[in-house]
Amino acid sequence: MFMGEYNHIIDAKGRLIMPAKYREQLGKEFVVTKGLEGCLYVYPVEAWKEFEDKLEALPVTVNQKARKFSRFFTAGATMVELDKQGRILLPAVLRSYAGLTKDVVLAGVLKRIEIWDKEKWDKANSYDDMEEVAESMSEFGFVL
Repeated sequence: MFMGEYNHIIDAKGRLIMPAKYREQLGKEFVVTKGLEGCLYVYPVEAWKEFEDKLEALPVTVNQKARKFSRFFTAGATMVELDKQGRILLPAVLRSYAGLTKDVVLAGVLKRIEIWDKEKWDKANSYDDMEEVAESMSEFGFVL
């Protein structure tokens, strides 16, 4: 399970250091893909395979939204490998999608890691409305 928030910098070549605590769980190779809200999702291979299984179960032959949803996550997905310094090379297309230039936030979110542009993270994750958000979770059967 991934948790925690880490601030890092992407270098001029598009390389990003993965926090040591994440590296242990990710292994040497893992998947990076487009995420919702303009961030990137990072999955260990096993979790990615579970996600792929869910995508494969969608009714893509009869539902255009299912095709679009599946395409969104798989077309931009790439297998990355840690180098000796614990860095990964983020493909330009993924950096562009997420608006990643220099300052980034890596956030552990259970089975995945999210990579955000720092400024976008700060805007999207202001917790001013957290009381309201928490109350709405009862719709899903989650009560504190």
